[in-house]
Amino acid sequence: MAFTKATEPGVTASGFLDKEHIIAKPGFNRWLVPPAALAIHLCIGMAYGFSVFWLPLTKAISATPDPSCASMSLVTALFTSNCNWRVADLGWIYTLFFVLLGCSAALWGGWLEKVGPRKAGFVSALCWCGGILVAALGVMTHQLWLMWLGAGVIGGVGLGLGYISPVSTLIKWFPDRRGMATGMAIMGFGGGAMIGAPLANLLMNYFKTDISVGVWQTFVCMAIIYFCFMTAGAFGYRIPPAGWRPQGWAPATENGKAMITHKHVHLRDAHRTPQFWLIWAVLCLNVSAGIGVIGMASPMLQEIFAGALVGLPDLTFSQLDGGQKAQIAAIAAGFTGLLSLFNIGGRFFWASFSDKLGRKNTYYTFFILGIVLYALAPTLADMGNKALFVLAFGIILSMYGGGFATIPAYLADIFGTQFVGAIHGRLLTAWATAGILGPVVVNYIREAQINAGVAPGPALYTGTMYILAAMLALGLIANALVRPLSDKWFMSDEEVASLQAKTAAASAGTTGSFGIGTGGFDLKAALAWAAVGIPLLWGVWVTIKSSLALFG
Repeated sequence: MAFTKATEPGVTASGFLDKEHIIAKPGFNRWLVPPAALAIHLCIGMAYGFSVFWLPLTKAISATPDPSCASMSLVTALFTSNCNWRVADLGWIYTLFFVLLGCSAALWGGWLEKVGPRKAGFVSALCWCGGILVAALGVMTHQLWLMWLGAGVIGGVGLGLGYISPVSTLIKWFPDRRGMATGMAIMGFGGGAMIGAPLANLLMNYFKTDISVGVWQTFVCMAIIYFCFMTAGAFGYRIPPAGWRPQGWAPATENGKAMITHKHVHLRDAHRTPQFWLIWAVLCLNVSAGIGVIGMASPMLQEIFAGALVGLPDLTFSQLDGGQKAQIAAIAAGFTGLLSLFNIGGRFFWASFSDKLGRKNTYYTFFILGIVLYALAPTLADMGNKALFVLAFGIILSMYGGGFATIPAYLADIFGTQFVGAIHGRLLTAWATAGILGPVVVNYIREAQINAGVAPGPALYTGTMYILAAMLALGLIANALVRPLSDKWFMSDEEVASLQAKTAAASAGTTGSFGIGTGGFDLKAALAWAAVGIPLLWGVWVTIKSSLALFG
């Protein structure tokens, strides 16, 4: 009963984590918010790079394995302490990441809107970094179920909360540049692996001994580093006062072309509209096609170009010896790295471009250009034109990343900004679906081709490219059907005022511009951007160096 006393508005046990305590004061620079979001997204983006641990963990036990280990089931693998894990057993963590990301974002998006981005960001740090520490315990004790629970489940919840934590806040700080603002933050999720994967390799090599592969020590170090960065990011969040607008900016007049509303749809109603499910399909189909390419990028390049990658154009993949296959595997790793650069750059470029072009037209571009490029890919492969092939898939991956970064602004345009973070969270179930649909479709098509006697080469992927193009065609139709919402779905002005009353009371006296959000790249903003920009530039440089092998 000791906690029932703190019931006055704005006073809770958590205090400084509450939404009412992070309302910006006069003199605050809105350009401090994107690096705070990047600090969180660059850390949780390591989820994309977790496969760097798989091969070392398959050799965690250096002793001669028991012969029975060769035929162990998945259930046995979860609890064995005597057998090395298989890549397939570890790979389930990757699946858990994105299923839990979508589910947790959908479940707790409404809670995030209620408590604000700081508390959500801090809880994300606890879950993501705490989950990695639990995974470290799983490696120490050689219990795979602990790794699944820690990194996959607990960490996956942290991914979901961290991913959506800045969305609503950034859109409210940058109503004049919604796409650019969300693109800056979500760019970090795509770039997290570029920093985390080489850092993990450096740490594993440092901690590696004759009896340890250095993974659990690396987990502990990265958890500590990430917790510091994510906590700093969470405490860097501020929200604008009620009624705030950038100086000199006025909302554009509503029109059917831009489809930008200045009203708001309640979270309880958003999923009841056909527009929500059409945009859900738009995201799911765009991501399914892109994530399928990511999953098969390395083998696809090796099997299509084979000997041509090492100056032996007459040799097919099956004719290469072990040394030559090792050479082209290294080159294919450079291709994967190059695609990640396009993925990151596309998140910022396309989301920013959508502020000029409009969200619906941007997705038209994704789908039409994507269909053309997928349909041309078999021809480019048959021509043996490596440069054009790589460029085509680079553009495809830029639109994959751009789709993620543009979707929050699309939702804000259609549903308003009051619950956009929570609505975005629910929409991310499309990502969880695509994370299963895309790789399954691509892998099964490839397997069916092999079983039909198709040899490794361009023909092995021709059917896949056409099916991915068909998926984008369905996305194009879904996007074409998106229309502005009818007035019946929007909340009344009184309901919006009631929802904003708490924040409005806490920000009394600071409405309007009043020096809030002003300022450009001052010293404080420069330092904040340097804190996230320097690690990101290092990751880009490492990736570019590894990509040079592709054209060597």
